[in-house]
Amino acid sequence: MSTSTTTPDTRSGRPLRIWLGVDAAACAASGVLLAAASPWLPALLGYPVALLAPVGVFLVLFGAWLGAMASGRGLSRTAVRAAVAANAVWVAAALVLAVSGAFGATALGIAFVLVQAAAVAVIAWGEAAALRGAGPAPA
Repeated sequence: MSTSTTTPDTRSGRPLRIWLGVDAAACAASGVLLAAASPWLPALLGYPVALLAPVGVFLVLFGAWLGAMASGRGLSRTAVRAAVAANAVWVAAALVLAVSGAFGATALGIAFVLVQAAAVAVIAWGEAAALRGAGPAPA
């Protein structure tokens, strides 16, 4: 098995699991908020329910996958790289959404998206840095 797909060893992989756990918790919390409060959020944020509810469901599912990796199930370098890449795409999409004026977002909606994008960028950076520091699992 190549080092690109091996599981980081437990000792050096602990920071990685912490970052994945933070990512999982943030995704789950944001997802539940967006999905559950989607009928009321359009008035505050300016984004429609048709955007907020599916994004919320996606975040809950993505958070569940991240949580499984944080617990050690499905944890591999390839999977973590995929999570970091998904987070990078999320940040880029959030920036485009915020600056495009799409959906007629309110100032609070734009701020919400920008703060969330900054948080996701920090988490993705932490996951990538922790992955670089995690050695492969002993054979």
